[in-house]
Amino acid sequence: MAQLYFKYGAMGSSKTANALMTRFNYEERGQQTLLVKPRLDQRDGDHMVSSRIGLRYPCIYFDEMRKINPMELQQNACIIVDEAQFLSKEEVDYLVSLVDDCGIPVICYGLRADFKGDLFPGSEELLVMADKIEEVKTICWCGKKATFNARFDKDGHVLKEGAQVVLGANDQYIGLCRRHWREGNLGPDFKADQT
Repeated sequence: MAQLYFKYGAMGSSKTANALMTRFNYEERGQQTLLVKPRLDQRDGDHMVSSRIGLRYPCIYFDEMRKINPMELQQNACIIVDEAQFLSKEEVDYLVSLVDDCGIPVICYGLRADFKGDLFPGSEELLVMADKIEEVKTICWCGKKATFNARFDKDGHVLKEGAQVVLGANDQYIGLCRRHWREGNLGPDFKADQT
């Protein structure tokens, strides 16, 4: 039975690497997959998903997938969506219909919340609608589980105001535990102007 999965984690938790490994595992066994991401995210180049550890693979954009006939989509063992936090509520509802009405498993990877601690719209809807929710874990500099995304400036100050989405600024984000996110503490080894 097809299900909708939401696999979320803080910055640096290898969500994209996991998405690409999932695609590889299916296709290594002769099963076709469809790798998708929102058009908003073009920081890795046109029609490309890239992880921080160097894994890369071509993808299609979400709006392009919506133009594909559901019968054609059913040729895939699953649909893998990277950067799912950037989806709208309506786009998540479309994924729900692919799962429920077409029997296509959908695996979404993304952030749960932004640097201010607010849910992204796509993540909020996935938390409500997903059949299975999994956390992709990473650690804070202190060794505790990192659950928050901190955005920081060139002087090492943790920011709590600004636009929700700033693409292409991976060197300005770090995963922190709740305590250190609240304190704005990037750790003893952080050096200002390291960006």
